[in-house]
Amino acid sequence: MQGTPLVKPAGMTTRQARLQPRLIVHTGDGKGKSTAAFGLALRGWNQGWSIGVYQFVKSKSWRTGEKNAYEALDQVHRETGVGGPVEWHAMGAGWTWLRSTDTTDHAAMARAGWEKVCEQMAAQTHDLYILDEFSYVLANGWLDADEVLATLAERPGTQHVVMTGRRMPQTMIDAADVATEMTKLKHPFDKGEKGQAGIEW
Repeated sequence: MQGTPLVKPAGMTTRQARLQPRLIVHTGDGKGKSTAAFGLALRGWNQGWSIGVYQFVKSKSWRTGEKNAYEALDQVHRETGVGGPVEWHAMGAGWTWLRSTDTTDHAAMARAGWEKVCEQMAAQTHDLYILDEFSYVLANGWLDADEVLATLAERPGTQHVVMTGRRMPQTMIDAADVATEMTKLKHPFDKGEKGQAGIEW
């Protein structure tokens, strides 16, 4: 930010200071929370990062533009070595690693997704995790916010985590290294208009 002096933590080299794990929160009622997260992931992919996407509300049957694009980028990586691998999961129709596709117990599904994220963070599987619409999981009490924060605080290495969703609990915002609130000024939905391909999905 302009006017803000750059501070290097004491005892760190410049390289070390540039390799700090970040917790990033995108919240607010405005459009663009997930879009910003996936834009950040594009930069990470270009750096060769391994990316794990967990959508805690959306159905895996929704063929969104972001999912299609990242599946193509994952294929590019596998075929050419350019960029990094991408792993994508959506809770809405059942996590891909679970045999059951029953989504009636949303709390159990959320817990299963979070447990998978915890396993991967412990193993340092990915460089970047996008926990899309994670605020709803916390707001509904499906996961304990303090437990989530404790796990994130203990994650090893340089693993970045982005959380999105409206009404993110204040504890997550306080713990974040970067927190942005998207404020809606106007939107076609307010006039009853429909979403458009390429804009909303």
